[in-house]
Amino acid sequence: MRGVVSVGRQPSPRLVKRTTRDAKIKLAFEASKTRYGARRIQVDLAEQGDAADVKTIGRSLKRQGLVANAARKFKVTTDSNHQLPVSSNLLKQDFTAMAPNQKWVGDMTYLMTSEGWLYLAVIIDLYSRAVVGWSMSSRMTSELVCDALKMALFRRGFPKEVITHSDRGSQYCSHAYRDLIARHELNQSMSRKGNCWDNACAESFFHSLKVEAIQYESIMDRETMRQVVFEYIEVDYNKSRRHSALGYLSPENFEQKNSA
Repeated sequence: MRGVVSVGRQPSPRLVKRTTRDAKIKLAFEASKTRYGARRIQVDLAEQGDAADVKTIGRSLKRQGLVANAARKFKVTTDSNHQLPVSSNLLKQDFTAMAPNQKWVGDMTYLMTSEGWLYLAVIIDLYSRAVVGWSMSSRMTSELVCDALKMALFRRGFPKEVITHSDRGSQYCSHAYRDLIARHELNQSMSRKGNCWDNACAESFFHSLKVEAIQYESIMDRETMRQVVFEYIEVDYNKSRRHSALGYLSPENFEQKNSA
């Protein structure tokens, strides 16, 4: 009929609510640098007053085609075929700690760059899973692991009697590393031969680093890789990345909350 203006059907309140929530979930996903799945996004939204459950968030992510960085296995190899002294396993797969600086774990990994390998060594405090010391080098030497331990000692105020666990790699059995352990009155601990589960927390950190920060990036030169690793450890992982073992707090927030 002439003179009659057709008015489009208004979206239902349910559709409006879903569209609004989808936008919030997408924003949280992008804020995590596409690293978070439904569970961690749920914690983010809960802090904003949105009580969406995991299934609702999961459906929203799927509907929007938002897929968190997928896992991929990475092979880590250290040289344990040597005649250097080996320490006993004091940790015994007990990855719990009641306070900072009771148990540290150290490990190193390989990072591929356009200029060859870049090696990363870290020290992780099992209390909060914080990376308290780290070092990078184009050579896999005892100096690499010593530098990571020196950073941890400095940052943590040179504590004594810390169980300092690693695998049996030659770098950790070296005179330089053992001397550093002894000089600062730490208790050296080493994994059983061929048992990667004895150092599972360090392996888990390297897996997260490679999946979340490196796997989907273009091949980098060494300097760019250094910057990426620095940002992941000091900005993302320690300060803001939610950790399931910490009640979905970041390592820094966990320590602040439990030291107040």
